[in-house]
Amino acid sequence: MSAVELDPVATASGGDAPKPPRESTAAAARRRLSRPWASFFAVVLAVLWTIPTLGLLITSFRPAADINKTGWWTVFTNPDFTLENYENVLSPDNSQSLAPSIINSVVITIPAVVLPMFLATLAAYGFAWMNFKGKNVLFIAVFALQVVPIQVTLIPLLSLYVDLGISGTFWAVWLSHTMFGLPLAVFLLHNFMQEIPGELIEAARVDGAGHVTIFFRLMLPMLKPAIAALGIYQFLWVWNDLLVALTFAGSSRELAPMTVALLNLTGSRGSQWFLLSAGAFISIIIPAIVFLSLQRYFVRGLLAGSVKG
Repeated sequence: MSAVELDPVATASGGDAPKPPRESTAAAARRRLSRPWASFFAVVLAVLWTIPTLGLLITSFRPAADINKTGWWTVFTNPDFTLENYENVLSPDNSQSLAPSIINSVVITIPAVVLPMFLATLAAYGFAWMNFKGKNVLFIAVFALQVVPIQVTLIPLLSLYVDLGISGTFWAVWLSHTMFGLPLAVFLLHNFMQEIPGELIEAARVDGAGHVTIFFRLMLPMLKPAIAALGIYQFLWVWNDLLVALTFAGSSRELAPMTVALLNLTGSRGSQWFLLSAGAFISIIIPAIVFLSLQRYFVRGLLAGSVKG
């Protein structure tokens, strides 16, 4: 039998020619976003988003008299800067100092991040890899707690804390942030754990490892990106929280965090609002350090959920 030769012209002009691969949705979106007009729009949006922050930063270095008379943009024609605002909010001898509030924020935030993350990892492992009666119903109940508004729980919790004698203490704030942060943390960590191949767990069990060994020596190292991402979210939420801190810690200087202190800086009539700009930039130093130091884990945590074979 002789081989049949195909005419390249006929093949090219005929209907049997292979069609070029269809462009994926992600590739099409990437191509559109890389166009010059898209880049120009992103730059304009970034500038417009940054202008208010720039104005607040410039205001924090302006004298109070200039702030009350002119806008921050006049600094480009009549520059006049001072550190008086920062000295007022950081001086330990000043009644408006933020130094005690910074310490209170650190004391509140660290346990309020560690406790829910530790409990959430244990609970997520139990829901993902342990079989017990009512597991699905209990997991749905935990997930449903996310739809409960925090505001409706404040008064019942405050009454409970008063009965327990811990109202107006750090324990009330720690427990509240732990309870409010657990549902979302359990849900996200559970979904991440389910993406881990079951063969790894079975191999560890064949080698004689129990749940405790599997959790601490196998799961936790693989959960670092997810834990870091959730830890950043929890840290920022607790550090910037005002409602929970104001309800359970009050406005006393012994317990008040940065957010409550910034609220008090404005004064009863808002006459001291110029100090708020300096205090606001002081309050973002620690969150910025935490985010930048854990940024690589944060990005990996956002992309977590797929397993490379």
